Amino acid sequence: MKSFPLRGPLLCLFLLGLAACSKHKPAAPPPPKVAVVTVHKQDVPLTRQQVGRLSPYYSANVTARVSGLLLKRVYKEGTQVREGQLLFQIDPTFYKAQLDNDLALLAQDQATYVNDHITAVRNRKLLPVGSVSQQTVDNSDAAERSAAAKVKADQAVVESARINLDYTRVTSPISGIAGQQLVTAGAVVGSSNSDTGASGTLLTTVQQIDPSYVNFTISAADLVTLRQAQTKGSVALSQQNRMTVEVTLPDGSQYDQLGTLDFTDVTVNATTGAVNLRALVANPHQVLLPGMYVNLTINLGQQNDVILVPQQALLRDTVGSYMYVAGADNKVVRKDVETAYQYKNSWIITNGLADGDRVLMTGLLSVHEGQPVEPVAWQPPAAAPSASGAAAANAPAGASGAPAQSGAAASAPAAVASAASRAQ
Repeated sequence: MKSFPLRGPLLCLFLLGLAACSKHKPAAPPPPKVAVVTVHKQDVPLTRQQVGRLSPYYSANVTARVSGLLLKRVYKEGTQVREGQLLFQIDPTFYKAQLDNDLALLAQDQATYVNDHITAVRNRKLLPVGSVSQQTVDNSDAAERSAAAKVKADQAVVESARINLDYTRVTSPISGIAGQQLVTAGAVVGSSNSDTGASGTLLTTVQQIDPSYVNFTISAADLVTLRQAQTKGSVALSQQNRMTVEVTLPDGSQYDQLGTLDFTDVTVNATTGAVNLRALVANPHQVLLPGMYVNLTINLGQQNDVILVPQQALLRDTVGSYMYVAGADNKVVRKDVETAYQYKNSWIITNGLADGDRVLMTGLLSVHEGQPVEPVAWQPPAAAPSASGAAAANAPAGASGAPAQSGAAASAPAAVASAASRAQ
């Protein structure tokens, strides 16, 4: 009972302290600032990433067309040669003797023809006066005709012998770069034989590599999808001679000459289900070599009314690809999207976003759906090639994949067939 007067003041002090604490409760933090980019529908180039292989514009095998001993090689291996330039010399002795013999036979038969011609003319003059019979005139005329035919046959034999003699000088069939010799001097080479099917001895190869061909393939399903999309108006394919090809060399550098598509096959490969295509690329400095594999960016035309979003805005999880968007009330909204392929440093979005959406570019790993944010305009960084960007540019066509929940989105383009189907 004596302690009661102390309990009252203590209780009052406790209540006053509680009231003071409730008056100084900290205010809620402001919404975080996030950079956003406002997206709009636009037309972008319709491109595909492929791998191509180079081949020469012209390639000619230099073979022996007559048999004999190979005396020497006249050209320097790996150098430029012109059409008709002497490359090899085959021993001409036998063919020279054959030609001389045929010329002698021709001269003999020409002399016989002259004698038969004189006799026939004389007999035809004597027939009216009755000095010779009609039979004699007919015989002399027949002998003259036979001699004339023999001369023509001899002339053909002489021409054949002269051609064979010329074939001992093996010349270049085209202008280009002559390769390594395949047969050394002192070897006996053979000619082709149409009766046995044997081919002549291959001596070397001459290739013209300026310009060069780039051969590649495209999925038949992708080609059909693109043409159907063109019918619907979602894409506009260029004419074949206006489709350009950008070449990336094996070291990752960009080739400075654009190629032009010049051939599209009409047959689908039964094994691969692909169609063969070919582009023509200028090669004045002989940077492109036959057999080399290169990465290609084929510009097929234009894709209409698509949305372009920078790569870092794309996120992935087990559900699929998505982006965060600042809604009308400045709250974060998740939108699942479909991507077609990469164009430069951006993704082409074919479904999921609307014209005018504000896509979040920063704070992607710290915000969540429904959270209020303060959007500010996104400023793209200065152009500088990153390691991931270079890897994506040099990745083979068809490679894909990116880390889940990552904004880097440095993966290569999706497979061609799925990309084309999304392009619609």
